[in-house]
Amino acid sequence: MGDATTSSVVLVAERLSKSYNGEIALEELSFELQRGHVLGFLGPNGAGKTTAIRILTTILQPSTGRFTIDGIASEHPAAIRPRIGVLPETLGLPNQITGIEYLSYFAQLYGWARSEARPRALSLLDVVGLRTKAGKLIRTYSHGMRQRLGIARALVNDPVVMFLDEPVMGLDPKGQQDLLDLLREIAVDRGAGIVFCSHSLSDVEGACDEVVILSSGRVVASGSISEVLGRARHDGERTGLRLRIPTSAMDRAGATLRTMDVVEEVTGLVDGQVRVIVKGPDRPLPADMVANEILARLIDAEVPVLGFEIEGSRLADVFMQLTEGSSP
Repeated sequence: MGDATTSSVVLVAERLSKSYNGEIALEELSFELQRGHVLGFLGPNGAGKTTAIRILTTILQPSTGRFTIDGIASEHPAAIRPRIGVLPETLGLPNQITGIEYLSYFAQLYGWARSEARPRALSLLDVVGLRTKAGKLIRTYSHGMRQRLGIARALVNDPVVMFLDEPVMGLDPKGQQDLLDLLREIAVDRGAGIVFCSHSLSDVEGACDEVVILSSGRVVASGSISEVLGRARHDGERTGLRLRIPTSAMDRAGATLRTMDVVEEVTGLVDGQVRVIVKGPDRPLPADMVANEILARLIDAEVPVLGFEIEGSRLADVFMQLTEGSSP
């Protein structure tokens, strides 16, 4: 398959931009992907995700900027293609052949001899949990099985980077979790970098090491999940804390919270829900420190706390904050 680099960084994008008839679709996209890591690619419709993926998979040329995959520069797309695997959002599969026939065909396309192609196909069906379905016609496969077969096809050439577009869309919750677990195993066991596009923020938060959030063609956040969440909380003028308190203790909770210097406002004292504003522009206190102080004071006042959450501590909160005003 050719020489590959030994670097832990398998994909580097440097200020990638793309314009169509003077309209900017992507502006100066830069990020790195480590071997064995899963990177979530997020953004509302029209944010530039599809354009970015088409550039990185060598379908489009950037207007400006460049990228490298496995140390190979984007000026050499023919050398990059054997090192990537792609699962598109719309996967067209032939219905009248078996899973093993399908994968054997692609193995031969990538250079395996006919005698090697079938064992290669069987090993990949093992990886994605379809060994027992190898001889079944693809038309009998469920949606989840078809997604797994598509992942197996993307693995035929032992890619160093895989691009997966909405791989869990349309699956039931168990099917989603099983497929996400499979992607994590592939990344770790094979040392591949995975770029994972999804509209499901919970899937990205649970499966990815890093995230890139695009809005109107521009990167509005990137880094590890914890870094993106932390920066969003830090950048906000006010930090909120949501608490669940037994209704019998609501009055005591409200009275206790209002005596605290770090508390600016207490609202929503109904149905066991309390929202506490804990930071103003002139009080830049770390959210985690404030939360601990509030919880300690409530416990001292013998107020049971059934649950709490720092606002902006979920990727969905940050996504909405950063992409507000973008196209739906």
